[in-house]
Amino acid sequence: MTDQPAKVTATDVARLAGVSQSAVSRVFTPGASASKATIEKVRAAAEKLGYRPDPLARAMITGRTRIIGLVVAYLENQFYPVAIEHLSRVLQSRGYHVLVFMAENSTEKVPQVVQELLDYRVDGIITASVAMTNDLTARCRAAGIPVVMFNRGQDDAGLSEVTSDNVAGGRRVADHLIATGHRRIAHIMGWQGSSTGRDRARGFTEALREAGLQPFAMIDGMYSRDEAAKATRALFSGPDRPDAIFVGNDHMAFAVMDCLRFELGLSVPGDVSVIGYDDVPLAAWPSYNLTTLRQPVRRMVDATVEILLNQIEGETTPSRIRIEGPLIERGTVRERTGT
Repeated sequence: MTDQPAKVTATDVARLAGVSQSAVSRVFTPGASASKATIEKVRAAAEKLGYRPDPLARAMITGRTRIIGLVVAYLENQFYPVAIEHLSRVLQSRGYHVLVFMAENSTEKVPQVVQELLDYRVDGIITASVAMTNDLTARCRAAGIPVVMFNRGQDDAGLSEVTSDNVAGGRRVADHLIATGHRRIAHIMGWQGSSTGRDRARGFTEALREAGLQPFAMIDGMYSRDEAAKATRALFSGPDRPDAIFVGNDHMAFAVMDCLRFELGLSVPGDVSVIGYDDVPLAAWPSYNLTTLRQPVRRMVDATVEILLNQIEGETTPSRIRIEGPLIERGTVRERTGT
């Protein structure tokens, strides 16, 4: 039987580098301070000895895993891969790593995933478009694990959340369509079981009402491409048709445009204008060139990380952040005309 080589320890690195063991610990602890000379000596010694710090051992000592659990409902919508990339980069720059779990918005799957994250002893949890029940919130509080909701709100004063200002965004879309001469404006809404879908619809209808208009139609598209295409067919099945459609997110808006152009033979924006919400990368592609309300994803991510890390450090006051985004005008809304 071959003897296993002895494991290299921080003590070995300290001895070779001529520094204390605490100096080695500081060099390999994110956020800790050490002089440039100490860092160079320790890293050179570690490389020569083949030393790698043991994060599990450190977690047992500090009580921190420096892992953030991220719970996501789905990735089909381009907005979420973009947001996850930004979240990962920002958290890594702060010395944390991300553990991603997929979970449907169901009473069975979300509690199971949250319990698994608690079992992994994550330092905090970010939920992206996933609902949290009062029971789950209480469970996380009891475990001392802070939770921040990203791109979703909830009627729970104890939860922190970061979203774009969806009410203001819905109003801005309606104002733009009214200003460009549209009067028969339909809304294929985001899922009305979500705060984002409800708030965008609310801002949209408020702006129309102030202009003396009523929505041509309000249909729940469920944040689904198939449902959005079905809604489009219904809107254009008779002689009375909308002259514009506000779609609750870009993911659905692409399905709406494909249906209008390739199934119904209509021109966008010649026959009907279309506005989306999110401004995902695909919206700028020439094939769609979609006018859309941009979610300020980088600022949303920065705010989410700041709130979560502050809570990990002991901040107890929940935060509710709403960040306004601009309307990005491209080619799916007709030019401004008179009323």
